[in-house]
Amino acid sequence: MIRATMETEKETYDCIGTVTAKLGCWSFLKGGFVLNWPSNLSIIFFQNADGKDINIEVASPSLQPFSKQQWEINQQYTINTKRKRAVTIHVSDSNGRRLQGASIRIEQISKEFLFGSAIAHTILGNVPYQNWFVKRFNAAVFENELKWYATEPDEGKVNYTISDQMLQFVRTKNIVARGHNIFWEDPKYNPPWVLNLTGPQLQAAVNSRIQSLMSQYRNEFIHWDVSNEMLHFDFYEQRLGSDATLHFFETAHESDPLSTLFMNDFNVVETCSDVNSTVDAYISRIRELRRNGIFMDGIGLEGHFTIPNPPLIRAILDKLATLGLPIWLTEVDISKTIDTDSQGDYLEQVLREGFSHPSVNGIMLWTAYHPNGCYQMCLTDKNFKNLPAGDVVDKLLQEWKTGRVNGVTDVHGSYSFYGFLGEYTVTVNYGNRTTHSTFSLSRGQETQHFTITLSSNS
Repeated sequence: MIRATMETEKETYDCIGTVTAKLGCWSFLKGGFVLNWPSNLSIIFFQNADGKDINIEVASPSLQPFSKQQWEINQQYTINTKRKRAVTIHVSDSNGRRLQGASIRIEQISKEFLFGSAIAHTILGNVPYQNWFVKRFNAAVFENELKWYATEPDEGKVNYTISDQMLQFVRTKNIVARGHNIFWEDPKYNPPWVLNLTGPQLQAAVNSRIQSLMSQYRNEFIHWDVSNEMLHFDFYEQRLGSDATLHFFETAHESDPLSTLFMNDFNVVETCSDVNSTVDAYISRIRELRRNGIFMDGIGLEGHFTIPNPPLIRAILDKLATLGLPIWLTEVDISKTIDTDSQGDYLEQVLREGFSHPSVNGIMLWTAYHPNGCYQMCLTDKNFKNLPAGDVVDKLLQEWKTGRVNGVTDVHGSYSFYGFLGEYTVTVNYGNRTTHSTFSLSRGQETQHFTITLSSNS
């Protein structure tokens, strides 16, 4: 692994990009950094990550500078072209004659882009929390309540009461949910009784876990994080063999074939200094699963940031996007070592980078509310009044939604606008005639056309 670092007179950037390089061929390293201070001399080093001496040849180097304004303009351009679409609505009478001067009112009622947060059992029966959540989010993930240690703390005593209640809540509010997680490779997050099992006993427990969980929740969750943090830990593969993970994915797909199966790990997009979870390590593991015929269709990036590096985030997303799989930021937060105002600023940087990348299909915040404090970052106080991070979420939710649109058809009986992808209602009024309709705005480059007919008895 080759790591790029940079030094200036005032700062050292520990990692601004990595690549897994192979002897005798070229490898593409893409990264980036934010220069916080003017610099007369900056030195970029390319080094072997394990410190051993090797010969490196560099070709076609390119260092492209962008101002903050240029970066933001590019983000907005991508949003306008990938998250929005031009629409033309034609209004006609029952004879097909186009009607000039018809008034049109358009309102977005749902968004295609899924943006949500983790929730915990604390949402059950907590009406203020429920109202605050439902007003904002169209997606959810259970923080801990589906994990093996929560559903089967003692061997053979499976209890889905809490997760069932949470699922009922999201169902009634038309919120989609991710399944997190089936297995966790980190031994300290497995039920204590599982740690003592080996061989056939462990295999039987694993089979029982998959069968129980997937039959309980078949077709309920849009995703499953199948084997969590498998780049960093290998509890099951150590005990069941190197094909244990393959078995997990195969069985999960057979049990719930319509759910998208994800890898999910940390320090892939947050930094490039973690040798276990570089972007190339992630890509390599996905390709290994694919070679073995695994139905693994989603890239999960946890996103537990301290100080985010937007150019590096984009470089990593670009490289992952070459796999052609949907990318999700699955657990976004900012470290509690950062003050709340800066948490909001850094969160906005991450969310804008994610939303403006065309291969990112959804963003989940890791901000489940607990009275004694959230995992790293809360969006509200105990009275559900927004903290700075919550204000950022509200600002972006408003910005990334088509506001109510009012217009009048032109001489061709048409009215055009740009709208964010999603579902819409439209009300057309002409003289004493009114009609209501709906339409869906989906991804595409060309203008989407809809015709609304006003009959004489509308």
